[in-house]
Amino acid sequence: MRVIAGEYRRRTLRSLPGTEIRPTADRLRETLFNILCSGDPAALAESTWIDLYAGTGAVGIEALSRGARMVYFVESSRAAADVIAANLKSLGIASGFQIVRVDAGKALRQLEASGPALDYVFFDPPYSMQEDYAKTLAALAESKLVSDQSIVIAEHEKRFDPGEGFGKLRRYRKLVQGDAALSFYRRQS
Repeated sequence: MRVIAGEYRRRTLRSLPGTEIRPTADRLRETLFNILCSGDPAALAESTWIDLYAGTGAVGIEALSRGARMVYFVESSRAAADVIAANLKSLGIASGFQIVRVDAGKALRQLEASGPALDYVFFDPPYSMQEDYAKTLAALAESKLVSDQSIVIAEHEKRFDPGEGFGKLRRYRKLVQGDAALSFYRRQS
């Protein structure tokens, strides 16, 4: 697993052994960021992200590598949070991030109190936790962290559909690559 582009391009990232953590594949991550950048390498400059169920932190680190101002890595597993911290340290990233070691719902409530406006929300719970997709999307639909300009991206199995809409949050694009899929959501007024 490696950083695809930006300041930390081609640098490797560590993961945990076993199947507890399933990092977003390099190819899918590259496709995700190509979509978000739309050919403009500076498109993510100064953006604010939350990487829910962060695992190794690969998506958030990719965002930092491409110029994100702030990334909140949310991971309830101590071992995974330690891997995120080790990956950030190995790249020499000392600022522009916060590791939040609680579950996704609690993290959203905590961050809402401090009020950072999020440009991008990426979440990828373990595929066995399918009920967390609906819970997370419903919470994001009501969250003050998500504005009409925010983009919410859910990675999921291609044969699982997290849903078309939750409150004002509606899916506007779905991309399938291999066994995985990305669903893109935005608020609609």
